[in-house]
Amino acid sequence: MKVLHNFKIVYKNGTVYDMASDFNVLVRSFTISSPSPNIESETLDNGDGYIRMGKTWGPRKISALCMFSAVDDYDYALLVDKLFRVLMSRDEYYLISDAEPWRRWLVEISSEWSADQLGSSGEFQLSFVSASPYAESVGSSLSNFTTDVNLWGFGNGLFAEDYQYVHTDKAFHIYNAGDATVDPRNKPLKITIKSKKNISKVSIELYNSTTKDRWTYTGSMNTTLPIVIDGTRTVRSATSLTDKTNYGLITLAPGWNSIQVTGEEVAEVSFDFRFYYL
Repeated sequence: MKVLHNFKIVYKNGTVYDMASDFNVLVRSFTISSPSPNIESETLDNGDGYIRMGKTWGPRKISALCMFSAVDDYDYALLVDKLFRVLMSRDEYYLISDAEPWRRWLVEISSEWSADQLGSSGEFQLSFVSASPYAESVGSSLSNFTTDVNLWGFGNGLFAEDYQYVHTDKAFHIYNAGDATVDPRNKPLKITIKSKKNISKVSIELYNSTTKDRWTYTGSMNTTLPIVIDGTRTVRSATSLTDKTNYGLITLAPGWNSIQVTGEEVAEVSFDFRFYYL
């Protein structure tokens, strides 16, 4: 029977380590804390209580209780060394739980740990922290949405819809299945705009009537190199075009976003982003 507490470590370069199959580790528990609320407030002069200014979410904590069995003392020491080498990376890496293989957490170890040895077996507790309060989808909006790709599952905000993230129409909807607004100032979002023809000067616009965000561009377009709104920058290949825009950004609220495109020269617009979950 598959143990759903098991998890994988995925480095940013794509290297994957499975706690069960690579280290013979049994993950006895895998616990994700709730978001940590940061309530912003101002105190009252000569008054009781405070004025609530808003709320933000702090980092998330994840803990795992693990045990393993080695062949002998030499094998025990080698296995512990291997775990140290993989887990104690200087860089962050992703954790993917077998219970929710379609979500991943960007984490790092937050405290030291050691294994309690009993014969050739060991037990240890791992504490991780995610700087973001959100898990993110393993797949992106441009991934295949069929069930056979194992990128999507129950609880991911997806239903029996025909989700489209590449459009040739001038008005369409973009669905954000997550709990958080995708804001390119703090979450990756790439919008690619292809042209029908080569033209030296044109004015185009993207408008999200759901969020009231507007992005405009005035300049040249060609059929070979698309214009890309990549995060907070607008580029064509390696050339920055940000100074030819209104410095606007398009954000995507949770749920459906209504997008309008102005400019007859626009042939296709695609949205590439992940979904973020509390």
